[in-house]
Amino acid sequence: MQGRDVAIVGVGQSDFGALYRQKGVRQDPYALGAHAMRQALNDCGIDKSEIDGLLVSRIGYQRMGDVLGIKYPKVVNAFDGAGRMSGIAVQYGARLVASGAADVVACVYANVGRSQSRKYGGDASGGAAAYDEMYGMTSPGAYVAMMYRRYTHLYGAPDDALASLAISSRRNAAHNPVAVMRNEIDTATYLNSRFIAEPLRLLDYCLINDGAVALILTTMERARDLAKRPVRIAAMSSMGELTNFYTSTDFFHHACAHVAGDIRNQSGLAAKDVDCLQIYDNFTPVTLFSLEGFGVAPQGEGWAYLKENGTAYDGSLPINTSGGHTSESYMQGWALHVEAVRQVRGEGGGRQVKDCNTAQYICAAPIVTSHLFVGD
Repeated sequence: MQGRDVAIVGVGQSDFGALYRQKGVRQDPYALGAHAMRQALNDCGIDKSEIDGLLVSRIGYQRMGDVLGIKYPKVVNAFDGAGRMSGIAVQYGARLVASGAADVVACVYANVGRSQSRKYGGDASGGAAAYDEMYGMTSPGAYVAMMYRRYTHLYGAPDDALASLAISSRRNAAHNPVAVMRNEIDTATYLNSRFIAEPLRLLDYCLINDGAVALILTTMERARDLAKRPVRIAAMSSMGELTNFYTSTDFFHHACAHVAGDIRNQSGLAAKDVDCLQIYDNFTPVTLFSLEGFGVAPQGEGWAYLKENGTAYDGSLPINTSGGHTSESYMQGWALHVEAVRQVRGEGGGRQVKDCNTAQYICAAPIVTSHLFVGD
């Protein structure tokens, strides 16, 4: 990364499990965001007055700035609620700090999908909605199901090919006190869960829950004066794959391979060489596509790799050690960044990856993003 070296120094998040159990309670996204921000400030010891950049997602920057008491940031921006935007926002914040446009950037995300009874489907929208609706394609899940059907046809993946992902994520979440779903499952439980958009089952889907996440970025020079171990952003890259549809005939492989090459060129490390991966998993097949796109497994063989190795925190390549979107929470990529930072710091508790010094975030979507976190 050109310019000043950048670190994530403060992280905060909701207790997702506790909020999930408050069924029927309408949550305020700005109150949740403020709580996460307070945690992040306490985590790093930076005073709120030092924040000169504010980035928000799924919420409004004016209201969030007012609630936080950040009135005069030098840089302010907002990102929509699509999951791919968490990676974009982190990279944008890092570039602000690297360039000197801001010195301390706060990123705040909040989601109250559960208390607002959001369904993430059934309400066709977008540029191709008129064509999608007549075929029932009104959700990202339906599109991923269609992609995965193509994948199974091309590569012969069996009916239980995704089971290990759901099982390992739940095993990781069992050691995460703030996860929504903490009961471990087995292959029979997975196979007996109902289809939502065949061939995807209930346990292949992300959760719908409430919560918030806050991240604080600053220079490595400033980070070294703070209480916690700095987690440097050692490499980052992105590439779009843009169509009217949430589908890719090569499962986002071209864009993923380009981004993976960028990360490798910047850092000297490939995804298979890092200590843990935090992969955007709105649906389990996306993890499969990510592993193949980033060269962890050959294309068409990721399901066999998973079946042999698993993705648990104590396995050969730990993935989504917090439980990810299918077990911890669906914060659209944001909470995965918190987990990456905590793993590199050695703060993973019962799910801590042994000797973890590198973590990589990966999102395979119409905008592919990845960044590498290193403990310094």
